[in-house]
Amino acid sequence: MRIDIEGVLQTIEAALRWLGAVTGLGTLSLALLAMARSLRRPRGRVEGGARGILRLPVLAPATIAFLAAGVWLWRPLPVRLSEWAQLVAAVLGGLLLVGGCALYLWGLRALGVMFGPSSGFGVALHAGHRLIDTGPYALVRHPMYLAVMLAAWGSLMLYRTWATLAFAIMMLGVIVRARREERVLSNEFGEAWREYAARVPRWFPLLRRRPPT
Repeated sequence: MRIDIEGVLQTIEAALRWLGAVTGLGTLSLALLAMARSLRRPRGRVEGGARGILRLPVLAPATIAFLAAGVWLWRPLPVRLSEWAQLVAAVLGGLLLVGGCALYLWGLRALGVMFGPSSGFGVALHAGHRLIDTGPYALVRHPMYLAVMLAAWGSLMLYRTWATLAFAIMMLGVIVRARREERVLSNEFGEAWREYAARVPRWFPLLRRRPPT
């Protein structure tokens, strides 16, 4: 019996894309719900343009426009892969996408009520903000940003559309955002933040700093 290799590969890719879509949309829905709840909490330290930007009347239409642009750009990239390269891209992309979403949700749970939206234009902390160093925050300082980048590049490998390419490039901006947040956290928590930053690496768990001698 002759096996239709092309058909099998297409079936695997379709299943991974379906799984990625369900996982990604589910994670996005939970993130938006958590963001809406966080906007009702009193604010503490604010830096940059966060006071004017991180408000529901601004974030809601911006989110809608972002999603609309994603729908409009959901067109295949002019890239042709061999069957086996397509399978590798789909499997690796699916792992990164689902794994990134799982890491994001773990971070969301660890933050709890301390979760809040941020922007490259400014950072806002909650009143009575606490420094979270449990869950994934015990491994890296920015697990949710790392999760977003993993999911973005995974979605690019899995779906290969103009929308996912734009998303993957845009999410590199969280590197700049993370550094701005660290300045705010350092000003807010002082020595506690500096001790945490010396103990926990920014992005990769295996790259731990050596304790001072």
